[in-house]
Amino acid sequence: MLDHQVGVLGASSLVGTYLLPQLVTAGWQVQAFSRQAERMGTAKTEGITWHRPPVGGNSDNTTPACSYWISLAPIWMLPQYFSWIASCGARRVVAVSSTSRWIKTASSDPAERLLAERLAGGERDLTDWASQSKIEWIILRPTLIYGDGRDHNISSMARFIQRFGFFPLLGEGHGLRQPIHAREVAMACRLALEARHLADQAYEISGGETLTYRDMACRVFEALGRRPRLVRVPLWCFRLAVAAARLLPPFRKLSAAMAERMNQDLVFDHSTASQDWGFSPGPFRPNFDVYRDPLDKP
Repeated sequence: MLDHQVGVLGASSLVGTYLLPQLVTAGWQVQAFSRQAERMGTAKTEGITWHRPPVGGNSDNTTPACSYWISLAPIWMLPQYFSWIASCGARRVVAVSSTSRWIKTASSDPAERLLAERLAGGERDLTDWASQSKIEWIILRPTLIYGDGRDHNISSMARFIQRFGFFPLLGEGHGLRQPIHAREVAMACRLALEARHLADQAYEISGGETLTYRDMACRVFEALGRRPRLVRVPLWCFRLAVAAARLLPPFRKLSAAMAERMNQDLVFDHSTASQDWGFSPGPFRPNFDVYRDPLDKP
């Protein structure tokens, strides 16, 4: 039935691997869209049908009608699919953005400032289009996403520790953080989709535990089975270390700007999401065991 069909953009992403089985368990028929659709579709899962998104977002006649949509793709990429989504009968869209929209606006790194601008622009485009098209929207802004060694934040820290045996800190590293597991971001997407009494709102979604950057790093050491070894370094030394590390492929996404935030509190209140649709995240529990796709059957 149309009301039980949900389209998911970016379905093969880290969050998508958790979201799809959650949706199926909740009774949804999932139309999963990914550029990796051919590979993902080889593992047949009841309730999930894989598709490649249309080239350039052009409408076609092969996409099933879907009233409900979740976008896990970068939010600034969503506008290219607006006309296609509308042609599928969309009535409600849940889109994932990021708290980086607020955090990185004044970053010393031009790439980070550009990211903040793209996030803000993507949100603006979505709300303008949805309003004009009379389509309900919900925007979710998660904090630091981690999970299964596939994220670009906690996993980068873990790879640095594994490679060099220590982790550098600027100052005391007392800035507060709220890491959120990809599973919980997926849960938030499903809950927001199903909260039919709410629409046209944006929510910050943070992890269930607030801890210092230093404690977060120590937790990563422990998850790797290592004794924490944190080395305080001046900013110039940190920048030099990052520049050297970025020569290695696993660390190309590292930025010296992250050091400048180690002592800043990056805390976001998720109580509105909890009150409105029951969002309830857990504590920070990193796990670096060999990744296993949750869509695979045991």
